[in-house]
Amino acid sequence: MKQLNFKHLQKLWSKEWLLRFISLCLAILLWYFVGGEDAVDKNVTIPIEIINMPKDLIISNKFKKTIDVTVRGPRSLIMDMGKREFSRQVDLSDATPGTRVISIDNKSIPVSRGVQVLRVQPSSLILSLDKLIQKKFAITPVMTGNVAPGYTLKDLRIAPDIITITGPQTVLSQVESLKTTAINISGLTKSVQQQIPLDLDPAIVDLIGETSITADLILELETVEKTITNVPVKAVVDGYLQQVSPDEVKVTLKIPKKIIKKDLDFKSLFTVTTVSIPGGDDMKVQVVPAGDLNVPLEVVRIEPEIVSLVKTLAPKKPDSPEKKSPEKKP
Repeated sequence: MKQLNFKHLQKLWSKEWLLRFISLCLAILLWYFVGGEDAVDKNVTIPIEIINMPKDLIISNKFKKTIDVTVRGPRSLIMDMGKREFSRQVDLSDATPGTRVISIDNKSIPVSRGVQVLRVQPSSLILSLDKLIQKKFAITPVMTGNVAPGYTLKDLRIAPDIITITGPQTVLSQVESLKTTAINISGLTKSVQQQIPLDLDPAIVDLIGETSITADLILELETVEKTITNVPVKAVVDGYLQQVSPDEVKVTLKIPKKIIKKDLDFKSLFTVTTVSIPGGDDMKVQVVPAGDLNVPLEVVRIEPEIVSLVKTLAPKKPDSPEKKSPEKKP
């Protein structure tokens, strides 16, 4: 029985010494390849990684996204640091609105065993945490200059006219509306569409970037309202000239200022004709601009708008050609 126990103990003792021997060999190899290397210093840049940020919070201040670290260690481990991706994590799972100072000491830098952290810059991180909100802002257009003489700006349409921004409550609460940069309308003679940048505070630019809106500038001719009396009505049906009652009307028009001259005959700008109204002898009066008129006329009213057919007049026949006397032969 004693002999069996001794043999069993001898087997255990042999296994234990074998494990110690292997460990010693590994330690010698590690010392040879690592501990025996020259120690070198190196400056490395490590990114800051924010983790577990609450969904209703946002960091409202600008902070340095990296830290500069000086490390010392065996050359192989130091060179290996440049191949691995690692960061200094900042856990904000328990964060609340306000200012938070994060200490960055040597021990908080994740480096390999055998590498020593000598210096960290900066040694702390200041974060301003704010409530994350959404707010709608109306866009206010800003204009400069005047359109060309004889024209007027009828309408200005912008799209979008409202922008929704998500950001820190302290930043968005200080802004009531957003303005465009100056829209220059100097000398415009026609309607145009332009892309206009917004004039944004740098804090808003940080949230939405440089932003533009679309502006539609609707121009029209500047007009003067004129009333022309005793305008003859020219009624033609199926090629026959018609006599109507009354045969003259009063027409009120909006005429562009740019064509009005001192001796202008307003009746030369248009003619008054009629169109038939089904079911009777009444005819509706309409204004037809002159063919060579290159500006629009806006009809304000015609008095009366309806005339009555009196009788049909025979169309004017063309003059018969004069008969030429036969030439005498010599």
